[in-house]
Amino acid sequence: MKLYLRLLSYLKPYRLRIVGALACGVIFALLTGAYAWLMQPLLDDLFIRKDRFMLGILPIAIIVLSLLKGLASYGQTTLWGYIGLKIVSDIREALYRHLILLPIGSHNKHATGHLMSYILNDVNLMQTAVSTGLKTLVSQPLILVALAGVILYQNPQLALLAIIVVPLFIIPLSKIGMRLRKYAATGQAKIGEMSSHLQETLSGIRVVKAFGKEQFESDRFLKKNRAYFKEILHAITVSEIATPLMETAGAIGVSIIIWYAGFQVINGAMTAGKFFSFLTATMLMYGPLKILASTNNMLQQAIAGSERIFAVLDEKNEAQLDTGKREIGHTEGEIAFHDVSFSYNGSVAPALTKINFLIKAGETVALVGHSGAGKTTLANLLPRFYEPTTGVISIDGMPIGETRLESLRSQIGIVSQEVVLFNETIAWNIGYGGNNASQEEIMKAAELAYAHLFISKMQNGYETRIENGGANLSGGERQRLAIARALLKNPPILILDEATSALDSESEFFVQKALSNLMQHRTTVVIAHRLSTVLKADCILVLEQGRIIEMGRHAELIEQDGPYKKIYLMQFQQEG
Repeated sequence: MKLYLRLLSYLKPYRLRIVGALACGVIFALLTGAYAWLMQPLLDDLFIRKDRFMLGILPIAIIVLSLLKGLASYGQTTLWGYIGLKIVSDIREALYRHLILLPIGSHNKHATGHLMSYILNDVNLMQTAVSTGLKTLVSQPLILVALAGVILYQNPQLALLAIIVVPLFIIPLSKIGMRLRKYAATGQAKIGEMSSHLQETLSGIRVVKAFGKEQFESDRFLKKNRAYFKEILHAITVSEIATPLMETAGAIGVSIIIWYAGFQVINGAMTAGKFFSFLTATMLMYGPLKILASTNNMLQQAIAGSERIFAVLDEKNEAQLDTGKREIGHTEGEIAFHDVSFSYNGSVAPALTKINFLIKAGETVALVGHSGAGKTTLANLLPRFYEPTTGVISIDGMPIGETRLESLRSQIGIVSQEVVLFNETIAWNIGYGGNNASQEEIMKAAELAYAHLFISKMQNGYETRIENGGANLSGGERQRLAIARALLKNPPILILDEATSALDSESEFFVQKALSNLMQHRTTVVIAHRLSTVLKADCILVLEQGRIIEMGRHAELIEQDGPYKKIYLMQFQQEG
């Protein structure tokens, strides 16, 4: 009940539509009861007294009641449908915005597929609970009360019996079916677009955060989500028009039967008892009871889905956790680590222990060590993907924990081995690094990244659409696009995470030239297994089990004949 009440809290913005839906539900229930009440004048006035005036009035009255009842049904169903869909749209947008803002640690904890399932599947279960569930819980008891009132009024003994109204379905409404298939197909296409967008942004969350694109991605998702909302709303609107049409058609058929049967009774060809038996057989109350029973099962599934969604929404996101208030503004790029230690949640051994070093503005520091030494973890602390367990990291003397995340990350560019490219054009992907970058700026960045030549040779040039994960590009081409994107951002601080480790010699040559352009006049942190990429670094930090065990330039470390020299000679022999 607590979860369901929390779900119902999303109803507040739609009070007027709720009042309208309730009013339609009351009208629908009263008109259903009116059907049952009409049995009395049918028997007394028409079949027993054989009143010809009632013979003309009652069939028309039934048609009018059926039409009004159909309109009431259409009104309550579409109103509840709108409310349910709109709430789903609101929850889905809020959940996506929340997921984008969750810390990297939370994304590591949740499988991407599960997060996508929460947004696409569990939220839909919540829609059922709000729209169909509320409609059923309101309308079906009202119908039962109305029918019970009529039965008690007519004959208290009949209260012990169940009465079913057998609906008459006459018109197939094929055109409505065709339109529904069209909207359903379009709706599936829209949800496919959302799934693709979710997979890209959530799997590429580091790139989104590094470029400060959380709001941008939320806006993109909002457009896709609202397009899907409109298609499904069209489908519901078209689907529910079938209800009043079929009910009216059925009422016409019943009215014809009533008129003919009444005519037969008046002329003595049919007894009133037989006709009464026929009408009573159509008034059973098992339908609403069955609907209420099935609704309970549906509500249980919806509550299970809402439990998972609210558990994610209750996790604190970066906006809630960020205690930084200060703006960095323009920075020179001096970076200092002072007694920095870090442990991952659930890990006994620390990933980093007592890290101390200083990078002057414009210098390049290389992080070297075997896999698991803590190189990437150290680099991830700089844009605050994780917060240090102890110690202070500062930029230009300002502790980064005191700075706003958006301000901090605007100063940092990241190029990693695992390049994330979105299913958009090449120009769009490069332009991701800037705000409203012009075509000239995009092309300039591509030239500096040595990407302009291969882009120009493609059939559609900069408008070439990148296939899933960059499948239509080589590793070196993908890497150069990532460098162009970072160049367009033009950050004073740069992190290169294994940027050339997976490339062949020819690709590495061009990427290294692009990186040289990118690193000019920037403070750069380089993570590399291939030591050929860090020989010219101003300082090399050798890490082992989360500690700095050596520090110095390449030549100095070679002379020391320590761990760095062993790593260097081992790699040199392997490459030789």
